[in-house]
Amino acid sequence: MAKNPATHSERDAPREGATPRAPEAGRKYLGLTPEERRTQRREAVLDTALEVFGTSGYSGSSVKQICRAAHLTERYFYESFTDRESCLAALYSELVDRVRETTVAALASAGSDIDDRIRAGLSAFVEYLTADPRRARVVLIEAVGISPAMEERRHAVLREFAEIVAINWAADRSEPLTPKQHSTTVALVGGVNHLLVDWLMSSGPLSPTDLTEVCTALFIAARNHLENET
Repeated sequence: MAKNPATHSERDAPREGATPRAPEAGRKYLGLTPEERRTQRREAVLDTALEVFGTSGYSGSSVKQICRAAHLTERYFYESFTDRESCLAALYSELVDRVRETTVAALASAGSDIDDRIRAGLSAFVEYLTADPRRARVVLIEAVGISPAMEERRHAVLREFAEIVAINWAADRSEPLTPKQHSTTVALVGGVNHLLVDWLMSSGPLSPTDLTEVCTALFIAARNHLENET
């Protein structure tokens, strides 16, 4: 996401109702093409939405508030998003994509030992969200219960991360995971999420390293228990 919330063209944009002095379609303006300017405005809205949703909360926010903080008129919001929920959904997806990429990269670089991979993946996941509590709040709290569509998306994300756990769990096995083992990966991913929610809501004393160790111990204990059952 862009660091600068607005370009000169957006800060100097005319008020609603005034005739905008738009550059000719397809031509560069301030060194940017129309598509580059649109992308920059979209990133500015998402940057600001992270701040607004991640601090004040989604329920207490408005499109006007986001636009005011981003130094953009509302027409620039609606060129990328249909409403406030679609903005939240886009921000949620972007954050989820980034934490997934970070987690998968950590798993890939951790070597062949399953316990090392578990610790590395959990550390990357926890560090990404706790490094900026706004990310954790948007992903784990503000996106909850917004609409059936958002709930379906959140459930799909939980299953995606459970599948990442299952793939790594099964990497050094000759047989696929059992349904019980698959269900355990879902429970473990949900447990990590709730632990981070508790950390956010209670301003808990645990450091990201401590949180990672708690989660790692649970993952390893659950895997060992189920492996011993088979």
